Amino acid sequence: MVATASSVNRIRRLLLVGAGHAHARVLKDFADRPLPGTELMLVSPQALTPYSGMVPGWLAGEYHFADICIDFAALARLAGARLLLDEVESLDPDQQRVLLKREGAVAYDVLSINVGSTLVAPSVAAGTHLLTMRPLGRLQASWNAVLTDPNLARAPHLEVTAVGGGAAGVEVLLAVLRRWRGLHPAQQVHGRLIARSPTLLPGMAPGAVRAAHLALAAAGVACQLDTTFEPDSTTAHPQLLLWATGAHAHAWQHHCGLTISEGGFIAVDEQLRSLSHQHVYATGDCAHWEPPLPKAGVFAVRMGPVLSNNLRVALQDGVGTGQIYAPQRRYLALLSTADGKAIASWGKFAAQGRWVRKWKNHIDRQFLRRFSAL
Repeated sequence: MVATASSVNRIRRLLLVGAGHAHARVLKDFADRPLPGTELMLVSPQALTPYSGMVPGWLAGEYHFADICIDFAALARLAGARLLLDEVESLDPDQQRVLLKREGAVAYDVLSINVGSTLVAPSVAAGTHLLTMRPLGRLQASWNAVLTDPNLARAPHLEVTAVGGGAAGVEVLLAVLRRWRGLHPAQQVHGRLIARSPTLLPGMAPGAVRAAHLALAAAGVACQLDTTFEPDSTTAHPQLLLWATGAHAHAWQHHCGLTISEGGFIAVDEQLRSLSHQHVYATGDCAHWEPPLPKAGVFAVRMGPVLSNNLRVALQDGVGTGQIYAPQRRYLALLSTADGKAIASWGKFAAQGRWVRKWKNHIDRQFLRRFSAL
């Protein structure tokens, strides 16, 4: 059955697809300042969405899962939005409809897409446990399955391999090693990081790269850079594979009817609108900016206020002023090393220490507090 926006009462429907950082800001703003004559709907596979900056800390056992999540069910209630626990099957932007896997077709007047990105995981041999870092919403079940697997716990040896030399690969490997070794101190746990890039943390400050190498060495990690991952089918003991390679667009984006990049990401203009359909907006990892932006949550956070304003303007047929999103030339990257310390990188500047970890924890908790305080 097709759900349609009402034309009799002039109700306009804003459909938010994805529970990302930018949409958290949109819901908060609509909760603070409702827009009369607007119907809000949010589509997300789950109501709790982990904040990416705190995921390594949760993997390391420093936080409970609920402590690192934005509660989108609560945000939706406060904003007067209907939450659909569902996923996109396809999109028809010409007819202004989204086909959901369970709900069916849903019509909209204005559509905003903030679904993040995903990964293309490899096929692995029997005995290898695969943990992919995207999408984040599925990570809790996968990590719990690893933690409760008796075969992994009883094995005398465990190989933990991270594939990906970016921030996610480094942080997640250190976090998992810290947690597993703490739970199983008698087990021999070997760490390995494989990256196709010739250096760790491409684009980050040289000092941050050196600090990452030292942290990995202290954790007993062997780094294999400028190397393509090949599944190991000869090992006699269990393996845990952490997949943290580059971001990929969701499958449905490749045939969504919008203008997309070569990789399937939705091309947007300076107001975060689709280049081909002015009633569609996209932000965060699922969007393509020219020149391309790093797939980092800090950009989605900065897009949030611009998106919220421009959605209001679109819902009021241009009443108001559309804002321009200007990507920051430099951004602060904070990497937890799971040893009570963290690494900071900003432009060419870098720092490392316990004080950086406290600073990171303060920033992360402050971000979540914006939404939990509601």
